[in-house]
Amino acid sequence: MQEMTGLLAEHGLALVFANVLLSQLGVPLPAVPILVIAGAFAAQGQLAALPLFAVVVVASLMGDAPWYLAGRRYGYRVLGILCRVAIEPDTCVKQTESIFERWGAPSLIVAKFIPGFATVAPPLAGAMRLGAPRFAAYSALSALLWGAAPIAAGAAFHAQVDWVLQRLDDMGTRALWLIAAAVAAYLGVKLLQRHRLIRMLRAVRVSARQLRAMIHEGLDPVILDARSASARRLDPRRVPGAVPVDIGAPANALPAVPVERDIVIYCS
Repeated sequence: MQEMTGLLAEHGLALVFANVLLSQLGVPLPAVPILVIAGAFAAQGQLAALPLFAVVVVASLMGDAPWYLAGRRYGYRVLGILCRVAIEPDTCVKQTESIFERWGAPSLIVAKFIPGFATVAPPLAGAMRLGAPRFAAYSALSALLWGAAPIAAGAAFHAQVDWVLQRLDDMGTRALWLIAAAVAAYLGVKLLQRHRLIRMLRAVRVSARQLRAMIHEGLDPVILDARSASARRLDPRRVPGAVPVDIGAPANALPAVPVERDIVIYCS
């Protein structure tokens, strides 16, 4: 473990760059812990503060740029692919669309502080045809603010951070196993939540073929298009007869429905 601490002190900027870049590309690798340590090292004079902030911003922009370009090139389909592999696919698209619709491009400034938003916001901005200079400016400001918080915390509590690192040094290889176990437990919980969500959705799912059969058999199901307004603009295709509805307040757009009629909902 002492070797790892020495590595952080000697190659801190490179490690920060790699960690931030991977996390912004979508790898489930938390960047906050290493930023806190970097802040503590900066307070102790082992890292220069300005290059540290520059590395965070550059790495973040390099991680966001491919997703933004993919959104511009392939449109809304990128979000579907992204959330199939995301560790929290149940909220990432819907939450991002709601925030983006309400606040527009400036919402990118707080994107990195909101779980799910940080990964989905760049391709959504690209799909919405936000100009590259505005995207870069908002993303750079977001990265600066996002990185400043843990770096400042590490600098303010550098003595405590140093104490923790010393205790980890004392533990030796046991510390590596402890960190690995914590990461594995985090990923395990998220994957279990994802599995349970997918199993629940499969249990209540109606396929396109089944829905078509219901319509042709005269069962007259009520079909609700629960996609966001942004999603409907980006992909205007819809199931024939579907009623656009805000899933948060369906009664506003949906008249009283007889209890014997089936209700089929589709979304992003």
